[in-house]
Amino acid sequence: MSVIEDRNELINVRKKLKAENKKVVFTNGCFDILHSGHVDYLNKAKASGDVLIVGINSDDSIKRIKGEKRPIINQQERAFLVANLKAVDYVTFFGEDTPEIIINDLIPDILVKGADWALDKIVGRDTVEKNGGVVKTIEFVNDQSTSKIINTILKKSGN
Repeated sequence: MSVIEDRNELINVRKKLKAENKKVVFTNGCFDILHSGHVDYLNKAKASGDVLIVGINSDDSIKRIKGEKRPIINQQERAFLVANLKAVDYVTFFGEDTPEIIINDLIPDILVKGADWALDKIVGRDTVEKNGGVVKTIEFVNDQSTSKIINTILKKSGN
C-alpha cells in the first residue's frame, strides 16, 4: 500500500509490474466519505488481477464535479484511508475531471468501473481495449453512497 503522487514514478512502477507479468487493475473515484460500498467495490476490483491502482480525484476536481461544498474529506486523508485498505496496492491523484490521461499513461490490463456506468461511456475504454486489456463493471451490493450519508447526517441533525 503506497500513495504515489508523482505520475512519472507511478508510470515506472507500472512498467516494472508489466515486466513481472503482473495483471494491473485500475479504477478511480472520489472516495469522499469511505463506506462499505467502497470497500466491497475495491475488493472486487482487486480480485480481477494481481495489483490494484486507485486513482483518486483531487480536491479541485471534486469541487468542479460535485460542487463547492465537496469534498468533505481532503485528498491526503482520502488517499491515506484508501491506501490502507487490504485490496489496494497503490493510490494516486488526478486533477482532471476524468481519468483519461492517467489511464493513457498507465494502460492498465483491466479497467474497472461501477455497473452504473454503461460500457460505452467508460473513459479510457478505447485505450485499454486497443492495448489488449479488458474493461469490467462491478455491481454494487448495497445502496450506499457518500451523498446518502451526507443527507442522513443533515436529516438527523435537523438541517
